[in-house]
Amino acid sequence: MCGIAGIISDSLSPEELRRRVEAMHDRLRHRGPNDEGLYLENGAVLAHRRLAILDLSPAGHQPMSTEDGRYTIVFNGEIYNFLDLRNDLEARGVTFRSRSDTEVILKLFEREGEACVNAFDGMFAFAIWDRRERRCFLARGPFGIKPLYIWRHRDTLAFASEVRALLQADLSSTSLCRLALQEYFLYGSVQEPRTLIDEIEVLPPGYALTWKYGGGRRQRYWQLRFPEQPDVAEDAVAVARAALDDSVRRHFVSDVPVGIFLSGGIDSTSIVALARTNGFDNLKTVCISFDEEKFSEGDLAAETAAHFHTEHHDCRLSAEDGRRLLGEFLERCDQPSNDGFNTFCVSKVAHELGLRVVLSGLGGDELFGGYRSFQLIPNMLRWHRWLGYVGPVRRMAGTAGQRFGRSPRAQRFGTYLCSPGRMIDAYWAMRGFFTPSEARELADYYLGRQDDFARNEWITGNHQDQATELDDVCHLELNGYMRNQLLRDSDVMSMAWGLELRVPFVDRRLVDAISFIPAHIRLAKGKQLLLDAVPEIPSWIAGRPKRGFAFPFDRWLSAQWGDLFEQIRRTSPVPLTTWYRQWCLFTLNHFLQSNGLGKEADVPMQTTLGDAHS
Repeated sequence: MCGIAGIISDSLSPEELRRRVEAMHDRLRHRGPNDEGLYLENGAVLAHRRLAILDLSPAGHQPMSTEDGRYTIVFNGEIYNFLDLRNDLEARGVTFRSRSDTEVILKLFEREGEACVNAFDGMFAFAIWDRRERRCFLARGPFGIKPLYIWRHRDTLAFASEVRALLQADLSSTSLCRLALQEYFLYGSVQEPRTLIDEIEVLPPGYALTWKYGGGRRQRYWQLRFPEQPDVAEDAVAVARAALDDSVRRHFVSDVPVGIFLSGGIDSTSIVALARTNGFDNLKTVCISFDEEKFSEGDLAAETAAHFHTEHHDCRLSAEDGRRLLGEFLERCDQPSNDGFNTFCVSKVAHELGLRVVLSGLGGDELFGGYRSFQLIPNMLRWHRWLGYVGPVRRMAGTAGQRFGRSPRAQRFGTYLCSPGRMIDAYWAMRGFFTPSEARELADYYLGRQDDFARNEWITGNHQDQATELDDVCHLELNGYMRNQLLRDSDVMSMAWGLELRVPFVDRRLVDAISFIPAHIRLAKGKQLLLDAVPEIPSWIAGRPKRGFAFPFDRWLSAQWGDLFEQIRRTSPVPLTTWYRQWCLFTLNHFLQSNGLGKEADVPMQTTLGDAHS
């Protein structure tokens, strides 16, 4: 797990190339505390920050080149099947100088070219420079666990693991992307492939890009689709269990100890249970608990840890503790989001325990139907169709909800009733933050009104219809909430502490295996398939209603943190009646100010944040 950056250009001088890449390299320092390296050549500079997990020796140093110097790689991530790939290459006469997965990628690319990406099981983002052909090959893993941001202009390509690093290269315009900003207000996170910076994009998951001076060719090598006719039903539990065991075993591939984030939920508990059953001993588990009993899962996590005989560490976080960490959290944010503070805090604890790798239960709800959306969205679609049979009633009810709804939820539902009733409309009504009209008003507030801008009447978002409505919801949760918020924030906030976060549920082999289980079994209410597949989950976890791991932000923002958000509430052009609406603007304002962007760069927020550092 690392940070990568680079520039390929035929117009920038070697000195200018180096200066710009070194600025990016310095911005990524937190991502790689163990080693650093630069590759310099006329027309190409690659940079790497290393968090050593596999082959801790200097042999794993990056950028790494082949013996003849033709290919050079910078790589961020882990390839869990690298030993199998290495053994196959050695059988074909390939020799190795290290025990790293990086060299396996490099040697496989040398043998098979761009098709090598289909062989990798793991999380990855990498760039390989071909010195002879003067071209660069970039690839990102199937689910986008590892980020890869790109700026392209004429004969120049720049890439990095974080948006802020690309900004440090001073190549891109700093103009904000209006559509990305509106989508941020709609969903509480920036939606890929856009970023908040107009000229910076993210390489989509499951894609590769081949760049040669003057242009690039982007190709998709993997796509999430659920089969029209799934063929696994009778042995669904056995199939799920085998795939889960396989994924957990592979995610323990490491030359350093591996810990586990443990809450009081089914997903993290199942990871601990599977780890123990598969023979992994001396486990360290980490959790965050609160004084507010309604939110704290510390007692449940402690009981589970005792049951599985783990070395458990519970960090009690008060509102005052959180306030002291808030300023540092904001400084570590790459793009603003309504999430990430929880991962930032628990990663800090893991870092202080000396861990470099942790497993998380992220993705279990998306993969096994744990969210309310799996029941609510199909019902919402039926309500929309039913009300459509009674003429103007639906529009009247929707307009009343939009105008007179007292809560954002009521306003979103009213907006949904007036919408075309697509799956993406229902998903937004379930997940959304601001209405489309509010998002446009906020975008005008930050960027000024642009009359020539194409104003979207309804909800934006990418969705490909799947075999069933439940598959549709699963596809949206995996490619929406999980990819654009949970995975991105987890990467940034774990790497803020030099910590590699692995997600065994977000695994291509696991998904490929269980996707052939019919949706009504795979996504049964209460994550029943997961419970059946992992019967080791204790009864006090299995029988507990889903609550989700959440911080007591509503209480903190209205009490101990209230003064920090006073200016946001006072100056917002739309009502901020919930904590998440306040947080959405609060983190955005800090992003704009700290990067010298947009109208809000002039807002004197640092005077309020000063208290958060104390």
